[in-house]
Amino acid sequence: EARLNPGSQGWISTARTALLRSDVNFFQVRPARYWLDFLVSVTIAYTAGTVYLESPLFSWPQLVAFPITVFWLYRTGSLIHEVAHLSHYEMRTFKVVWNLVVGVITLSPSPFFTRHHRDHHTQRIYGTPQDPEYVVNIWRRGSWLGLVVYLGMIALFPLVVFLRFLLVPLTYLHPRLREWTLTRASSMTFNWRYVRKLNDQDRWSIAAVEWLCWLRALLIPLLVILEVNHWTRLPQLYALGFAALLLNQLRQLADHHFESDGKNLELSDHIQDSCNYTGNDWLTWLFFPFAIRYHALHHLFPTMPYHNLKAADAFLMRELPADSPYRGLDQPRWWSVARKMFHAQPERVFVGKHHMRGGYRREEADLKSEI
Repeated sequence: EARLNPGSQGWISTARTALLRSDVNFFQVRPARYWLDFLVSVTIAYTAGTVYLESPLFSWPQLVAFPITVFWLYRTGSLIHEVAHLSHYEMRTFKVVWNLVVGVITLSPSPFFTRHHRDHHTQRIYGTPQDPEYVVNIWRRGSWLGLVVYLGMIALFPLVVFLRFLLVPLTYLHPRLREWTLTRASSMTFNWRYVRKLNDQDRWSIAAVEWLCWLRALLIPLLVILEVNHWTRLPQLYALGFAALLLNQLRQLADHHFESDGKNLELSDHIQDSCNYTGNDWLTWLFFPFAIRYHALHHLFPTMPYHNLKAADAFLMRELPADSPYRGLDQPRWWSVARKMFHAQPERVFVGKHHMRGGYRREEADLKSEI
């Protein structure tokens, strides 16, 4: 069960104060760590991917290379999450290189992720029907028909993304079509209710990267038509995209407890609806690369770099009072939370105007800027 309880007054403020008083700056980015993780991951992913794509169909080198390629592509692609949380002026070279080397090649550039992911973090959207990453907005808990639809969406999504970029020139035929494309078809989310809010920077970044993705998408069938690549290259690439996306969606089943009833949550509810994982079972290791297993801590402090999350969690566990609700955020393993998606949503106790179990108090307003 999700550990959603009122807790002590100001526990989030207490956690923040503890971190600020620490001798360690947990919010300091170490660029060398980003570059090391990126270079190691992308080298293994593309090396294994070359073996997978160039080996004879169903040969043992291809069969061995496939899971290795999928895992390291997923790991490399997961760095899009870290790119999204870097500030506009932070590590610009890293962002450009990641997008050119990974984002464009895999048709998953960061401008198509950053905005909707940051919206997922906001109090205005988190847990509501517009939340682009709240799984129960797509698959209602306990619905087996919903599960089938969800799996179907995962299967179709790589094709939808491919067509989105292949048809880039057509989106400029009419201003209304272009506006619809920018607001409704420029976010990597399954939630059709989500409407992207645009600023000038969004428009520029989408346009800049989508033409590179258009060229990449165009080359995939063109090289087959020109007989540079065999036609089997198409299903091979699809299999990689589907498998990596499936890993990502399986992870999302346990990022949160998904106990929101669709209304705006208060800050304490938001954090306690999220999960930390400190266990070492193999599924948790597989689905949560780069310390994103500390997902509740990440929602509490989105600007904290991923490489400091484990140390910050250990620090808070030492420093916070024994009755701090932060301790209740820890979950034993991925499956302990993910399995709840296969059961109907339990009844909630309505208290006051809040609809999470028990209802909670509003925390300090200045912390909302962190979320």
